[in-house]
Amino acid sequence: MPNMSLKKNPMPEQAPDVRNKNFEEVALGYTAEMAVDEAKRCLHCKNRPCVTGCPVNVRIPEFIARVAEGDFAGAYREIALTNSLPAVCGRVCPQENQCEGKCVRGIKGEPVGIGRLERFVADWWMENGSEELTRPASNGHRVAVVGAGPAGLTCAGDLARMGYEVTVFEALQTAGGVLVYGIPQFRLPKEIVAREVGALEKLGVEMKPDMVIGKVDSVDELFEQGYEAVFIGSGAGLPSFMNIPGENLLGVYSANEYLTRINLMKAYREGYDTPIARSRRVAVVGGGNVAMDAARCAKRMGAEEVYIVYRRSEVELPARAEEVHHAKEEGILFQLLRNPVQILGDENGRVRAIECVEMELGEPDASGRRRPIEKQGSNFTIDVDTVIMAIGTSPNPLIRSTTTGLEANKKGCLVADERGATTKPGVFAGGDAVTGAATVILAMGAGKTAAQSIDAYIQSKQQ
Repeated sequence: MPNMSLKKNPMPEQAPDVRNKNFEEVALGYTAEMAVDEAKRCLHCKNRPCVTGCPVNVRIPEFIARVAEGDFAGAYREIALTNSLPAVCGRVCPQENQCEGKCVRGIKGEPVGIGRLERFVADWWMENGSEELTRPASNGHRVAVVGAGPAGLTCAGDLARMGYEVTVFEALQTAGGVLVYGIPQFRLPKEIVAREVGALEKLGVEMKPDMVIGKVDSVDELFEQGYEAVFIGSGAGLPSFMNIPGENLLGVYSANEYLTRINLMKAYREGYDTPIARSRRVAVVGGGNVAMDAARCAKRMGAEEVYIVYRRSEVELPARAEEVHHAKEEGILFQLLRNPVQILGDENGRVRAIECVEMELGEPDASGRRRPIEKQGSNFTIDVDTVIMAIGTSPNPLIRSTTTGLEANKKGCLVADERGATTKPGVFAGGDAVTGAATVILAMGAGKTAAQSIDAYIQSKQQ
């Protein structure tokens, strides 16, 4: 019988006052019984609106139908037809704005928990799946992928399934990109990422870490080595700052640096010597998912008070509603309609406070959000010893500055068309390197599109 409940099955979670002191995963996942019950809420609409909201076109009604039958292996096979990283997507995709945002059940109640079901199926497969991945027969063509983040891994996986010999060049020592250096363990366990990467390696994808393309080898040298096409999915890891007084004080971090020290360099674990501030009072500037991640990490690292300082109201917060909800539960304090104007230091050059002004919202700006306007004379200070800037990132200029014929826009993002083709023949790009900082699933969608384009490009040269 269908489940006509207006509400999703709730996700089991660690209690807030427990989880804000550890780095274990917050969401504990559905049981099999909960997954089957939730799957039965799906109405199996003929026009499949949920699929139109998915950048990688997961066969959502098909996999959910399998879950409802208790055929979890079959559900995984349906997902794997289009998604190389289902355990990742089930955890970090903004489903509320994509597949679930299109769900008909959401009109008069809560949408089907598509993300929670995808996570359940992927986790079940990791524990119980018995089918060995087999490497497809080589078609004799070689492709280089720059960057082992969501876009690069997706592109590599799709090409490998077509028979291409794919090598992924990653600047860091571990494959995963933002999945390992940016997203905290309590949202996305690194063991999950490692297993997803391992599955790609079984398909024949070769991972080469510690390879900074543009420095160790150039894009042109990759072609000289016999690669017939290059995909650039190097992300957007260059942090932005506000250029206000005091940003050079000790105790000021970019969110990228702070999260990398914690997530990739394991600063939160005993036995690791990664240097990081042991803060008492922290201000995180920004309102996106990265800001929430940094604030929640700071709390877990022992900070007594952690503030989110954001210049707009809660309605305009770009972070996922779930992340904001979790942050509030964990004791993060929100200073909304506030904007920093300077960071104050002590006699030793260390952060002692952040000075802010109050803001009010005016007419919408180019982004469609109401423009924040400063209230004159509203200055006040918050006593802090650490400030983390989480106001956005842009692509590193290394690749574009060392590659002739590769155009970038005024924001430093590579110029690519809807197929992922750049201005340099044989070079394709996607993800944050093209769009600037965006979501994991949009980067994956760009990787899928580029894989199809690379296949068409190489095959056209054989004719």
